[in-house]
Amino acid sequence: MTVQEKTPPPASTKPAAAEKKPETVERGSSGASKLVSQLAACGTSTFVHIVVLLSMALIVSEPPKKEEVLVITSSAPEVEEDFEELPVEIPPEVVQSTEVATDAAMTSEASVVENVEVVSVAEDIDAAPLAVEFTDFGSETAPASDMMASIGAVGGKGSGLGGRKAGKTGQIAAVSGGGKDTETAVDNALKWLIQHQLPDGGWSFDLTKCPSCQGACSHSATDAGIGGERCGATSMALLPFLGRGYTHREGPYKQQINAGLAFLAQMAVKGQGKAYGRGGNMYSQGLAGIVLSEAYAMTQDNQLAMPAQLTLNYIMNAQDPVGGGWRYAPKQPGDTSAVGWQIMALKSGHMAFLQVNPLTIKKAIGFLDSVQEDEGAFYGYDAPAKNNVSTTAVGLLCRMYLGWKKDHPALVRGVDALAKRGPNKHLYFNYYATQVMHHLEGDRWIAWNDKMKGIILTAQSKTGHEAGSWWEGVEQDHGAKVAGRLYCTSLATLILEVYYRHMPIYRNDSVDAEFKE
Repeated sequence: MTVQEKTPPPASTKPAAAEKKPETVERGSSGASKLVSQLAACGTSTFVHIVVLLSMALIVSEPPKKEEVLVITSSAPEVEEDFEELPVEIPPEVVQSTEVATDAAMTSEASVVENVEVVSVAEDIDAAPLAVEFTDFGSETAPASDMMASIGAVGGKGSGLGGRKAGKTGQIAAVSGGGKDTETAVDNALKWLIQHQLPDGGWSFDLTKCPSCQGACSHSATDAGIGGERCGATSMALLPFLGRGYTHREGPYKQQINAGLAFLAQMAVKGQGKAYGRGGNMYSQGLAGIVLSEAYAMTQDNQLAMPAQLTLNYIMNAQDPVGGGWRYAPKQPGDTSAVGWQIMALKSGHMAFLQVNPLTIKKAIGFLDSVQEDEGAFYGYDAPAKNNVSTTAVGLLCRMYLGWKKDHPALVRGVDALAKRGPNKHLYFNYYATQVMHHLEGDRWIAWNDKMKGIILTAQSKTGHEAGSWWEGVEQDHGAKVAGRLYCTSLATLILEVYYRHMPIYRNDSVDAEFKE
């Protein structure tokens, strides 16, 4: 029994053990296959997740921001409507010729520009300025919003031109110091101006050219002087109509004003901004800028937008790049008289929401600084002076429009000097000084106005073909001697329209008041 127990297992049991080996191998092979399958599945899942995550990143994440693009434009505003009432159409080829060619660097494709410095292009008079906003120029100048509220809003409350609406001017005149006598004088002056309009729609300082006059009025400018300069004459004739609130769309002289504006607009477009012709200069340019800008502001007629903007462009590019002023020809060192007309043109353009380059205004302020005396209380012609009352009145009015406050010490001293001198028969001086006094109002304005009305109303011609015009009874200064009766009539009429032509800058209710129908 014991021997048997120690006997090794029978041979029949070995194959059983041998049979288990293939089973072990089979299990190992199956595990590897499963491992490979699991790894493959895991890899596939990982790949899919990566793709999904990348896709989500592309959808959710913002692309890296590019640097802000500065687009420089130099073209004049587009005209969207037809000036339906104009009897003389502006030829299409002339309009096309006003397109300003741009430099190769200013292509239609926007490019990134860093650290841009605006430099005046002194060589190109006709080039349009950069499209910029009329912004605050610091302590010297009122913010754009203040300027728009007090002297610049187009239509509605607070409008600098709001007092001009036909039918309201008499009411405003009565409140501000005028009356039936001043309004009658203005109406008679406008009738005289209409009688001396030429068949082509414009006016001439040479009254012998007018078929209805033919020299019946004395003291006409001669063709040898500036008699043939149509831009200045047409501008000075149109200004009193706009000052009275009459346009080519409203008032009793729509057809005549329409023809005059068409004449002036075509001159500006054909000259690519240069409005004056033979015998003219930057004085005429400034006058044209005022007329076209005011007419556009009052009517918002888009056909006037391009001529007005081109005229302002020419003024801005004609500025003396060194001294900041204007004179007779572009780029000349300035004089205060010419500067006054240009600043008024730019101010009118600003009221019309046209483009005005703030660098031009900064340079103009620099010019005024260069000709001022007593810290700005007085102004000379082309150098500091204290005894030139006309240029002092011009300088003070410019300072008002450029932001000096009512209590500015230099402004107070300058106005005191004007008030002490009082109005006289010098129309050019009265034109500017009367506006200064009217903006300030108060007792000094009342005293000034009473005396000024007496001088102007008495001097107006009452009989014959000259009725409604001015010459005798006023001082024949340089401007009167050169431009004659039309020049005097225009200035005198504008003086009598001071009550509503521009609402007083410093009056609180000039922003809020709206005259009832």
